[in-house]
Amino acid sequence: MKRFCLALDLVDDPQSIQEYENWHAPGAGWPEVRQADLDAGILDLEIYRTGNRMFMIMETTDDFTFEKKKDIDKNTPKVQEWETLMWKYQQAIPWAKPGEKWVLMNRIFKL
Repeated sequence: MKRFCLALDLVDDPQSIQEYENWHAPGAGWPEVRQADLDAGILDLEIYRTGNRMFMIMETTDDFTFEKKKDIDKNTPKVQEWETLMWKYQQAIPWAKPGEKWVLMNRIFKL
């Protein structure tokens, strides 16, 4: 199993942040998006928030790749619709590359 940690910011507006959290409440997500994650090899996914900064932890199969995930997402219309909808709440972190949303984080410590 692999673990990845990623970061992304939300638009810094309390109402917008609440709406974003509502979209991610239990039962509110779209089944097609979850299925695309499973098809890509994502076994578990959690998102944490402090202020407008989000932190995602993904646990995946050993053969998971971001390229495979990108290809599945690109070919799943509901994922594209979801990503467009979510982008109205999100904003790239300052050091993200052009077009990059969730930015992969480097582990710097392990107990």
